[in-house]
Amino acid sequence: MAPTPAPSLPGFTYERLPGADGVSLNVAVGGSGSPVVLLHGFPQTHLMWRHVAAALAEDHTVICPDLRGYGASDKPAETGPEVYSKRTMAADVVAVARALGHERFALAGHDRGALVAFRAGLDHPDAVTHLACLDVLPTLDMWDALRGTAGAVGFHLYLMAQPPGLPERLIAAEADAFFGHFLDLWGGDGSGAIPDEVRAAYLDACRAAVPSIVADYRASAGIDVAHDEADRAAGRTLRMPVAVLQQDWGAALGYDATALWRAWAPDLRHTTVTCGHFMAEEDPATVTEALRDLLAR
Repeated sequence: MAPTPAPSLPGFTYERLPGADGVSLNVAVGGSGSPVVLLHGFPQTHLMWRHVAAALAEDHTVICPDLRGYGASDKPAETGPEVYSKRTMAADVVAVARALGHERFALAGHDRGALVAFRAGLDHPDAVTHLACLDVLPTLDMWDALRGTAGAVGFHLYLMAQPPGLPERLIAAEADAFFGHFLDLWGGDGSGAIPDEVRAAYLDACRAAVPSIVADYRASAGIDVAHDEADRAAGRTLRMPVAVLQQDWGAALGYDATALWRAWAPDLRHTTVTCGHFMAEEDPATVTEALRDLLAR
């Protein structure tokens, strides 16, 4: 299936900017004012921020990269643990911001991007002024929370944690069905928050990135856990104001999401939302309001 031309963020310019280790990222930049970096989740690209980015660009410089391994960013073929660790991906984000002249910036991430944002906040506290994480738990807590049959909701986490070879072959054989499953299942009330052309762009991007997406997830079952465990043992926490927006997964899976997050983020505002997982597309007004509130702290 030939890829369709990918949509873009209206009013934003596009650049290829250096990340870590010689990787270059596809980055959309718009607006003016204090910088805000927005990181997308799975199985998406920077396009998921199209509504929120447009609103924030009214008074901020908004920076929307495709994460390494996703979208139009580089996809290193070497998939050793460090290549797609959240520590390396966080270093990408800091490098992109610096390439645009920003030593300090606010950072928001959704899903996989939120895990990168979390790691950036821990590793680069002098660079990240404010941090928002949408619909995730920190990696270490996520694995602890997936218990018993309730953990079936995260079957893809276990699939992509397997050694290289089988997950890539299985997913590539039915890539549209695999990635489309999550776009359909996690999309809340089916209100059409993800238009057909954006959905097609997500599927095109994922179809071309199966090995790197699997490598990203595999890192979260190994090296990312080790990094979180080391930080927890050392008592490291997020020093900046933190906002977390989540569905009420805690009620379904039996954990206290606010308590888990507060252990990492002393200056926390935790909000439970009623929309689906793709909240920046389903309810951009709520997400934008939460980010503006965070930036005012």
